[in-house]
Formats: sequence, structure tokens, C-alpha cells
Amino acid sequence: MNKTELLPDRPGIPPMAKMPEPETLDVPALARACAAGDIDLICVLGPTASGKTRYAVQLAKALAGMGEEVFPSAEKKADASGNTSSPIKAEILSADSRQVYAGMDIGTGKDLCEYGDVPYHLIDIVPAGTKFNIYEYQAAFAKAYADVRSRGCIPILCGGSGLYIEAVTRAYKFEKENGLPAEQLPSKVYYIGTLVSREERVARIDRRLEERLQEGLVEEIRHLLETVPADDLIYYGLEYKFVTQYVLGQLTYEDMQIALGNAIHQFAKRQMTWFRGMERDGIKIHWVRP
Repeated sequence: MNKTELLPDRPGIPPMAKMPEPETLDVPALARACAAGDIDLICVLGPTASGKTRYAVQLAKALAGMGEEVFPSAEKKADASGNTSSPIKAEILSADSRQVYAGMDIGTGKDLCEYGDVPYHLIDIVPAGTKFNIYEYQAAFAKAYADVRSRGCIPILCGGSGLYIEAVTRAYKFEKENGLPAEQLPSKVYYIGTLVSREERVARIDRRLEERLQEGLVEEIRHLLETVPADDLIYYGLEYKFVTQYVLGQLTYEDMQIALGNAIHQFAKRQMTWFRGMERDGIKIHWVRP
């Protein structure tokens, strides 16, 4: 029987269903499937603070590192020093509904330093203060996806925005036609989910929130409020809602931190509910411990 539990130190967080069982991913087999055309997109998804970005970057490097083994016909290229490397590369496309906004860095958790030399797309593509919707994201994804594929690279979609992920991996149709044929979107997607225990995720969320506040989240939002109206800034999600209320004097710092922390935990739970719903719809997600 599937049991549920309530985190004792977070009474405001609703119960969660039994966690999925983790797998051990066969990366060489995954690379071979990409090389054979059996997979046209790898999708790394997971709730907030589950380590999905770091995992996607590590996976991209691992796939590139086995280029000669998996792609024996690929020619190696030499750099200016005469060192050779495989031309096979993997690039990351973001599936985060808020990281598209330039200037909104700490609050959206871009953590761009994690990417290293792995190219990324769909981050900082519109200015803060604009309203970027799922329809526009689907079109932007299609363009970036085609670019990555045209250069012979393996595309890795990475994010936690379930609606954005499904819009591009399940070819959502919208009332407003954008002239985007379904063949321009991936049709053979391999889904990987990053999994951490409830207790570890709670600890990570709390730790990360404290770090972001120390890194200047409040100052970032004060700066944004100089050009973006408060009502518009609140639209961009939890961090911007609660910290804006603090800056405006509607919440104390302590109340803001507690309310924001609880809201992020509840959001992570809803993300997992969405992903498990994808599984109920017949999508196979390979859950791994990053």
C-alpha cells in the first residue's frame, strides 16, 4: 500500500505519495540511441532543488566524452596546440518559465556557473517586465532545437516547468497558429527525472533560499522595482512575490522568509505531482539519483 507522510517540521506542506524507484542510467546505450536516431531529445526534469541542472551538465559532458566510442566514424579535430577532441557535443535547452528573463538571475536560480563550457539556450532571451508565454516559448524552443540538431549536437532539455516541457515534447497545439509544423519538434524523447528524498529536498530548498538571500536577492528585486511595476514583478513567481511584499513593507523579513520557504516546498510538491501525472499519461520517466 502506498503510504503518505507529512514532514514534521513543515506542517504547511501537504502529504506526498510514495517516491518512484531510482534507476542506474546506461549512458553509453543512451549515446548509441542518440547516434542511431532512436532518440531525438533527452529531457532532464525534476522538482526545484533536485539537482537537475548539474545532472544535465554532467550528462552532456559524459555524452561528449564517449564520442569516439559511440561515433567511430566521427573525425577528431585538433586545436591550436595539436590536442584532439571528439566533435560530438551536447547542448542544453532550458525549460524554465522564468529563466527566459534577463536581469532576473538570483530569484530564478539561473546558476550559470554550473554550465561551464557546455552551451545553453533559452536563458536571458527577453527583458524583465515583459510577459513571455508558453506559445512564444514553443516557437523559441523550435528554433533553438533546430539549430542544435543542425550542428550535429545532442539536445538536452532541462527544467522543472512541466507545462513548458510538455508543450515542446508532446507538440501542444494552440488556438493561435504560429506556423510551426509538428515535425519541427522532437518526437522521440527520452525522459530522465532527478530524484532526491523528501528530507534532502527540504534541506536543499531551505539552504538554497538562505544562500540566495545572502547573495543579494532583496537587492536584485529592489533594482528591478526601479523599472518594473510591483504588480508586474509579483507575476513572476514566488521569490518575486514575497520579497517584493517585504520591500514594500507588507511583510517583515522573518515573515517573508518563512512564507517564501513554505511556498517553495509546496511548489516542489506540485511539480512532482505534475511529473507523476505525465507517467500516468503513459510517459516513461527514468528516475535517477543525481
